[in-house]
Amino acid sequence: MSDTMKLLTEWTALTYDLQSIKEGMEKSGGKVLLKGILQRANTVNQNGRIYPKSILDREILNYQKFIRENRALGECDHPEHSVIELKNASHIVREAYMQGDDVYGTVELLDTPSGQILKSLVMSGVTLGISSRGVGSVKSQGGNQIVQDDFQLICFDMVSEPSTPGAFMMKEGRVVRSTDLDKTFTHSDRVNRIFNDVMSWRGK
Repeated sequence: MSDTMKLLTEWTALTYDLQSIKEGMEKSGGKVLLKGILQRANTVNQNGRIYPKSILDREILNYQKFIRENRALGECDHPEHSVIELKNASHIVREAYMQGDDVYGTVELLDTPSGQILKSLVMSGVTLGISSRGVGSVKSQGGNQIVQDDFQLICFDMVSEPSTPGAFMMKEGRVVRSTDLDKTFTHSDRVNRIFNDVMSWRGK
């Protein structure tokens, strides 16, 4: 893996209606489910980065394996590393799909200590954001940073809204080692990624 592979994080406001959540809890046995846009392609984000749609299409396809295997976990706030710490898991993504340039999804808050914090914040009407965490490189083009084809999505974390554009830059940008990714992506995950790539090539 190239030394230019770095931790990349993106923030998206997560809009939800408290009344709808309460009604959903009654129907789902108390589960708190949040639905909305998780990320956008072909749009300049607060860090001046653009994710090409082809890359997000591919990564959301690969992410389906994590969803099927109940491994699409996320943390409350971004950690400073690429590995998802089970002790900090607060939610799990139940679905994620592309609709145009937008990544839509459903997130279930867990009954973990971190998940309980999020539930309390949501029920108090606190505005939360959802933020992707991944590794990859960027290339400067036309004043923006274009995310390159080596990008790999790791997870979606729940975060507070940054007070200023680029607030998450302090936690991101760390060079990620291949050993870090080995803790995140199993051999089966890598085989699945290769299979999806081959199938996409055949479809062109």
